[in-house]
Amino acid sequence: MRRGRRLRTGASRLRSGVVLAVGVVLLAGCASMPDSGDVRQVGSTPRADADSPVRVYGVRPGNDEEPLDLVLGFLEATTSDEAEFETARQYLTRRADDRWNPSAETVVLAQAPKVRVERRSDPEGTGYDVVLSGRQLATVDANHAYAPDEKPYEERLHVARSGSQWRIDSLPAGLVLGESDFKRIYRPVNKYYFAELGPDTGKSAVGKDVLVADPVYLRRWIDPVTSTVKSLLGGPTNWLEPVVRTSFPSGTELKSSHLRLDDSNGLRLQLSNAASGVDQLRCHEMAAQLLFTVQDLSSSKVGSVTLEKADGTGLCSLTREEAEGYAPDRINGEAGSQYFIDQERRLVQLENAGDDPVHVPGPFGEQGADLGSVAVARDERTAAGVSHNGRDLYVADLKPGVERGDSRLRSATGGREGGLTVPSWDGLGDLWVADRSPSKPRLVRLAGGVGEPEEVNITGLDGGRIVALRVAADSTRIALLIERRGHTTLWLGRIERATTPADPTLSIRGLRALAPQLNDVDAVSWAGGSRLVVAGTESGGVQELSFVQTDGSPGNSATVPGPGKVQQLAASEDENRPLIAEASDGIVRLPPNENWKTVVKEGTAPVYPG
Repeated sequence: MRRGRRLRTGASRLRSGVVLAVGVVLLAGCASMPDSGDVRQVGSTPRADADSPVRVYGVRPGNDEEPLDLVLGFLEATTSDEAEFETARQYLTRRADDRWNPSAETVVLAQAPKVRVERRSDPEGTGYDVVLSGRQLATVDANHAYAPDEKPYEERLHVARSGSQWRIDSLPAGLVLGESDFKRIYRPVNKYYFAELGPDTGKSAVGKDVLVADPVYLRRWIDPVTSTVKSLLGGPTNWLEPVVRTSFPSGTELKSSHLRLDDSNGLRLQLSNAASGVDQLRCHEMAAQLLFTVQDLSSSKVGSVTLEKADGTGLCSLTREEAEGYAPDRINGEAGSQYFIDQERRLVQLENAGDDPVHVPGPFGEQGADLGSVAVARDERTAAGVSHNGRDLYVADLKPGVERGDSRLRSATGGREGGLTVPSWDGLGDLWVADRSPSKPRLVRLAGGVGEPEEVNITGLDGGRIVALRVAADSTRIALLIERRGHTTLWLGRIERATTPADPTLSIRGLRALAPQLNDVDAVSWAGGSRLVVAGTESGGVQELSFVQTDGSPGNSATVPGPGKVQQLAASEDENRPLIAEASDGIVRLPPNENWKTVVKEGTAPVYPG
């Protein structure tokens, strides 16, 4: 029995290049060379925590590696924190090394891959096929975009003689990692691009400079500031690209070789000649994209960004205070209050400072309001209410003396299985609602909340029916609960606007499944620029609350303790605000770092503005 393979871990590199080791872990990897069959599991590399400063380095192949040990060693070396996978490449033939592109794709498995050796049926019998297998959870593409994709995984490598040694001479592009190694090696980063609102640009209360979060996964320890900036310059992910724009001119590249924040948390960088001719306004937009993209790479927020031309002369500088005019959260509204419908079916407002709800001014807070659900505009001046029977949508100002007015939209059917969904306001001040009527299901938008209902074209419903929706503040994305074949699942769509007269005015495209592990989703709410909170159940399980990223990944968020069976759920896109829910104990609230607290025993339909 040979000694198992080792991986080195270290806290830092000394200037001389010597690794300061903080631990060495032996991994089981020994076996005599089989002709076929036996399956071995690759050991996950040691880690106490994803954010631990411990670094992991591979061990080069020994002189007499058998094919099984060679492949195990290669897979272990790919989990190292080496920038160019120098050690892993030593397991390959020169030809395979030239062809292997580890950044082409990363396959994420539930556990590290299982390895099985098969004798190759070639005439000479000089090589072996090695099968990697496991349960695939997701992939990360060459643009660093995460995509859930659960299915069985199986791929083959080939091992052949290279001189007197065995080496891998054929392998798939990319990496194959167990989930625990993936979480240690990669970190989620939000890149920021400007919303492309098309003909609706002029309606935005904050102008055209609405920043949208675009989540990607980048290697945690490999020059994180530089890699993050390069990813931003490379453009948005394929999914988000149709609804956003970048202020960086096409072809802009980074001239600075290694970026880091200075002692005052400022970032200075040189750009290629493609960016040399931009004016100050566009330069400030570029700096804002950079500042908000790199803001979480330091324990304290980035203080400023300075951009320079390729020759080192200045382009512009933007401080954090100046960048507040571009801040993504400025379109969320104040979010100072939560709202719900009390036992008399009237709209009440709940201030964070106290636990006593008060009736709102205007018709929705008066006797006879008869509300079933409600949405409050982000400026908290207007609300939209659906009647208790689910048939009619009303819009009214939240001030004394105004009339409720006529129904803005009527459903062909009502009740629990039909009628109108809870409405949702976007950051443009437009109102969205779905009609669940079995005879005529549809999604509509009311411009300004008072315009004629416009039916929205949806690609990819495949016979499903929208039973709930929440629109993001940036007005480019919409979270949908879609019912198909007796199950309700969570999807995210892009809101695309007409660019030519022949295009539909509004379309929802690019539907992508989020939280695919949940068999049924009961409630969803936006809980940040790229994060939603979900109440749902896995097959055969019990309801849980969890956070999910807009790319379908769990990100760095932990599961939330549940307050009992949740019927409806609301969160603010300001992540520091409490969750509020309708649960078995009534209306309950979860402030940050506290436990759930009951607000009232009787109530329904909790919401934040939006």
